[in-house]
Amino acid sequence: MVSTDHDTLRHAPLSQVRAAIRDGTYRAHTAGLGAGYLQANLAILPSAHALDFMRFCQRNPKPCPLVGVSDTGNPMMTTLGHDIDIRTDVPAYTIYRDGTLTGTATDIADLWSDDMVAFALGCSFTFENALMQAGIPMWHIDNDTTVPMFRSSIDTVPAGPFSGKMVVSMRAVAPGHLDQVRAISQRFPLAHGGPVHWGDPAEIGIHDPQRPDWGDPAPIPDGHVPVFWACGVTPQVALESASPPICITHTPGHMLITDIPEDAETAILSQTPQ
Repeated sequence: MVSTDHDTLRHAPLSQVRAAIRDGTYRAHTAGLGAGYLQANLAILPSAHALDFMRFCQRNPKPCPLVGVSDTGNPMMTTLGHDIDIRTDVPAYTIYRDGTLTGTATDIADLWSDDMVAFALGCSFTFENALMQAGIPMWHIDNDTTVPMFRSSIDTVPAGPFSGKMVVSMRAVAPGHLDQVRAISQRFPLAHGGPVHWGDPAEIGIHDPQRPDWGDPAPIPDGHVPVFWACGVTPQVALESASPPICITHTPGHMLITDIPEDAETAILSQTPQ
């Protein structure tokens, strides 16, 4: 049997990674997997809420960079790959009912309905690959953990019933790498682009950077700078105010890996209404 642990899949072709996720042999985080391809956050909503959610994404492009939308009732994400089934191709899903977290699942075929619309939102895991190629280490990937994520004090722009604070992800960066990290991540606007803050976490409402709201704690070595990026978990916070009868998202850190190369961002942006 082919091994499907994280370290093995980091060096495996995308087809093997997706097969392991689809058949249920891999259910952990996707940081470091599918190198060179866009990863995406997920939100699945009833069609009655789809237009307001799309407006929310348009008004908040840093935390919610929209990279794909399904047809109503069709679970195949045809614009993101030739065989991507949104019901099975994410390692773990989180289920909300009336805005309240009610459980998790590793397959949502039994929850999918003909009234659902799936949204794929760009993910910071995409620019992490570019940072590592530049020789900048990512502690959470090297240590097989999920990047720490925090509910910040930064407001999003409301749309219909969707509103709330921005969620941010954090990575500690050596001061000598800070300008390079900012410049590299800015090249990936569909993966949240450049950071929204660096330095004192309290300035954006984070009082203990060792107690993330999602993900795992990560050290901030002496002399390093905590750097924060907008995060695609933000829609999960917005669901608290929107309270749709059902919403399905990715479990934080467990992303959809698309067939779209990272360097195709320019092509996607040219097709996206500005």
